[in-house]
Amino acid sequence: TAISLVVAALLGATNALTEDKIAAINKANTEVALAAVVSSPDCEFPPIEEIPQAAIDAAKTQSGKLTEAYRVVVNGEDAGYAFKIVAGGSQGDIEMIVGVDADLAVTGVSIVKASETAGIGSKVIDNEATSAGTGALDQFVGKSGAGTLVVKQNIDAVTGATVSTKGVTKGVNAALAAAEAMN
Repeated sequence: TAISLVVAALLGATNALTEDKIAAINKANTEVALAAVVSSPDCEFPPIEEIPQAAIDAAKTQSGKLTEAYRVVVNGEDAGYAFKIVAGGSQGDIEMIVGVDADLAVTGVSIVKASETAGIGSKVIDNEATSAGTGALDQFVGKSGAGTLVVKQNIDAVTGATVSTKGVTKGVNAALAAAEAMN
């Protein structure tokens, strides 16, 4: 009927507007996350359009999905990579940006999107201190070696949020594996 066609058209238009808004929010969150994983103010992040399959496969071996890759350029010099990685948390996927320098060490971790439980898993996402007193995300800075980061061995879990901590750890291991595959 004519009414159902109008309703379908309105729903389609609403969906298109919503998709554009969501895409814009995700782009803005990614830009903020990229800036957060590198300490230098004079930084550019040219996207790597053709991510090498070896890097995608390497990330997968560490239970992470590599969805975007960027070169990190500081003062015109290549300084490493930034990867958008998706890894499973306690309440779904955690989407993060992980910076890795030219020496294959983590420069920072920033969360783009997550649905971890408020007051529990969100403590990891919000970089709250672990029992050791270091921020849940900050503890990865300077670490290297894909697959070597393990919760309760060399990574401290946030109390009550072990699964969320493990999710971020998977993502960081995946980013390190991708960086190693690209070098």
